[in-house]
Amino acid sequence: MNAHEKPAIGFIGLGLMGSAMAERLQACGYPLTVMAHRNRKPIDAALARGASEAGTPKALAEASTLVMLCVDTSAAVESVMYGDNGVIAGVGAGTTVIDFGTSIPESTKKIGQALAEKGAHYLDAPLGRTPAHALKGELNIMGAGDAAAFDAVRPVLGDLGENVFHVGPLGAGHTLKLINNFFAMTTATAMSEAFAMADLAGLERQTLYDVMAAGPLRSGMMDFVKANAVDGIPDMLAFTIANARKDVGYYTQMADDFGAPSFISPATKQALGLARAQGWGQRMVPEMVDFISETFEEPSS
Repeated sequence: MNAHEKPAIGFIGLGLMGSAMAERLQACGYPLTVMAHRNRKPIDAALARGASEAGTPKALAEASTLVMLCVDTSAAVESVMYGDNGVIAGVGAGTTVIDFGTSIPESTKKIGQALAEKGAHYLDAPLGRTPAHALKGELNIMGAGDAAAFDAVRPVLGDLGENVFHVGPLGAGHTLKLINNFFAMTTATAMSEAFAMADLAGLERQTLYDVMAAGPLRSGMMDFVKANAVDGIPDMLAFTIANARKDVGYYTQMADDFGAPSFISPATKQALGLARAQGWGQRMVPEMVDFISETFEEPSS
């Protein structure tokens, strides 16, 4: 890719994060083709900013030299990649496809092989930070795959991310992200329970936070949960409980694939799964404190 050339980008998955990334890319002057996945509103917004629309993943790939995916599950990735109207059917030799979501590493490797047979490249590049960071080009990007292919698209990734890492061969990004999100969601769930337990004990949430935050427990994740628990701001971490449950489930599956017991993730997965099953799936992760608090109240109600 010429250093001064802006590639034609096809973007699939304009959810909370994807729509922010698409807006950032358009602000940076990239020609963009989008495709409706679930929600029509961000598609129309992108079209109003000058994007084009494709009817199928294949058509989108045919119109693009760089394809970006930001969908929520491995199954969703596979649904747009495979089949007669999938991305793989439409890519040309030299095309690079990037999965920005959190997927199962083994699935990522299989898709990479299928693209390689077409002369195309596949990178997994899961993200850190929030949609607000995406709008400003301040994401953390954990890229993996062929080093030369990664370097070729690094200028584009640099427009999306403040911290852009190449972390290893294909699948390494998703592996790292699953470990990262297991730790993050476990921390958030534990902090949510801590606030709910403080309620039962008659402790002020602010007091609990002040004491805990004064020591080595202080973290960004603690502050995200505190924003909801104390300040009533649930979306400082704009990540749904359903997505958190999915990611921790993928982490557990990865551990199973390694033949290794995961000691901690089953408890986190259970807590998030219970919340999802009781209708909290589209609420934000910091709202786990409200779910747990309500659950604690049920025996005495």
